[in-house]
Parts: sequence; structure tokens; C-alpha cells
Amino acid sequence: MPLLLLIRHGENDYTKTHRLAGRLPKVHLNEHGQKQAQALAEALKGVPIKAVYSSPLERATETAAPIANALGLTVQREKGLLETHVGDWQGKSLKRLYLHKHWKVVQRAPSRAQFPNGETFYECQNRIVGTLDAILSKHKPKDVIACVFHADPIKLAVAYYIGLPLDNFQRLGCDTGSLTALAVGEMGAQLVKMNQRPPFDFLPQRKK
Repeated sequence: MPLLLLIRHGENDYTKTHRLAGRLPKVHLNEHGQKQAQALAEALKGVPIKAVYSSPLERATETAAPIANALGLTVQREKGLLETHVGDWQGKSLKRLYLHKHWKVVQRAPSRAQFPNGETFYECQNRIVGTLDAILSKHKPKDVIACVFHADPIKLAVAYYIGLPLDNFQRLGCDTGSLTALAVGEMGAQLVKMNQRPPFDFLPQRKK
């Protein structure tokens, strides 16, 4: 089965200050986020990764770039890996959103939630899974593929592939600079690791 490495981008000033960046442009990695990206690149440089895909948002491509450079690959930007479209909540502080009556729906019954002028979680999950399935179709059964994108989309993908109900996906964790590994094949999927930080001792290494 192909091994999908689902990598969350590094820290930026929105995640650091608990604001919802959404799809805002020019949200760059901060100093800590850059160190996280370098740590990921160092940890993955010996892994036989065949391709590196990334959400087109800057915080994702800036995380993907050092990984691809360490592997001698080019980052392939994939629009289908974009962050959840949070609509009117974009740029808002989580502290402020906690007071919104719809926040409880987002957290406790996400299958019923739609962001104001944005996506539902079903729509986001369908988009992400469709994109990952299309990526998988381009690769061989033993390939290792890296995809750098965002927390909720990663958790939604994991929930789909392991058969976790959508209403339970918020129970999963996905920190900045973390890696989640999924082996996905025609007969199902296996969650190999979730929310791991470097170093990675469970990934295959290139033969010397």
C-alpha cells in the first residue's frame, strides 16, 4: 500500500496567537515554524519519498520547500489541499469565536456545521479525500508520498480512511510541524502513526 505522509505546516503568528488564518494570503512561517520545517527536512531526507505535494498557501509551501530540497524533489502545489474555507470566521481570534453559539456545533457536531459563507466539513472532507485519492492514483503501491497542508483537513482525511465518524474527527490531534502516516490501499487503510514530531524511527530508509 502507498504510504501517505500527511504533514501539517509549521507555526505562524496566527497559530501562535490562536487566530483562525483560514485561506488568508501572506501568512508566513515564523521563526519557530521555520525551525520546524528544517527539522522535518532533516528527519525525512533519508526516506524514499517519491513526491512532495503542498497546499498553495504560503505556510504550507514554506514547510514543504526544505523537505523537497533535502530530497532533490520539486514541490507540487495542489489546490485541493487548501485549508478549510472558514468564510466570515477568517482572521478571527479563537477566544472571540468561543463565544459564538455556532462554535459548539463546530466542535461537538461538525457533521451539522457550516462556516458562515464557507464550507461544511463534509465538503472539505470530500475535497481532501478526492485530492488524496487522485494523488495516490499517480503512484505505485510501495511509494512514499508527502503531502503538506492543514490541521482540520488532515484530521478529516484520517477520519475518512479509518472509518471514524465525522462527528468524532475533532478528537484527533494535529500539531504544527507534525507528521501523520497512513498506508492506503484498495482493501482499506491503516493509520501507522498520528501527530508525530521528528525524529521518525518508523519510516523506511533509503538503501545505501
